[in-house]
Amino acid sequence: MATDLSFEKPLVELRDKIKELRKFTEEKGIDFTDEVKRLEEKAKDLAEQIYGNLTPWQRVQISRHPERPTTFDYIKHIFTDFMELHGDRSYGDDLAIVGGIARLEGRPVTVIGHQKGKDTKENISRNFGMAHPEGYRKALRLMKQAEKFGRPIITFINTQGAYPGKAAEERGQSEAIARNLLEMANFTVPIICVVIGEGGSGGALGISVGNYIYMLENSVYSVISPEGAAALLWKDSSLAMRAAETMKISAPDLLELGIIDQIIPEPFGGAHRDLIQQAGFIKQSLLNGLAELEKLSPKELVQHRYNKFKQIGTFTSLS
Repeated sequence: MATDLSFEKPLVELRDKIKELRKFTEEKGIDFTDEVKRLEEKAKDLAEQIYGNLTPWQRVQISRHPERPTTFDYIKHIFTDFMELHGDRSYGDDLAIVGGIARLEGRPVTVIGHQKGKDTKENISRNFGMAHPEGYRKALRLMKQAEKFGRPIITFINTQGAYPGKAAEERGQSEAIARNLLEMANFTVPIICVVIGEGGSGGALGISVGNYIYMLENSVYSVISPEGAAALLWKDSSLAMRAAETMKISAPDLLELGIIDQIIPEPFGGAHRDLIQQAGFIKQSLLNGLAELEKLSPKELVQHRYNKFKQIGTFTSLS
């Protein structure tokens, strides 16, 4: 059973009541069919009410769900013949970012993504998906290899942000991310980026300069976490819910603003409810996106990426 979130509590309690009635019917032989049917209809209506009207803060909670599928989960169910590659050839291998070569419906691709853990031990080893500079340099090494051999690049974004610790700063965290932004802008192969959970700050940007940026329905993408924004703006991190509403960090808001190109639907209740179905949705979006991008020449791919980011936001030219 999936871990339930606070706003799902009324639905959970109703479903528990249905289970109790069914169990009582089996044990005591008393027919509660009509009552169960009535409660099931009520549960269905309540679920539609909850999941059909999610607030930005509720989407934040779903994006952080401990059982939300990770990059490796999607690699397993979307690609074949995956071969993981390690290390940045300079300092070490950062387990917070994983990547390698795989096939998508027979087509060779390079896959890169943030990797969170499934339990406390794995989260500690993967630094909760918060990469050090060597993680971004590993990603860049794999992307350069992809360009050399003409392979499309697919990235999965799921991080609160790049690791802000002293060691990361000493090893050039900001330079590593900035270098990735510069290099990704000029790659001559198709790049598709998918936000599968949290897309936080420069940690997300370091592998998300793509021709297309997709977001799962209940993922978030922002310059800072709601808690961080609340602490900076109002000196109170407990106002994170208010910050989430104000920041426009959910997929519907970002699609409307032109930041992303497509929202990938999630199974009812979130991606963690049905990994196989979610992987299928992502795979189809990737296939459709690559079919469009592969019509462009290398020069046109670079221009396509340039135009995409140039059109984001509003600005005034002084010239």
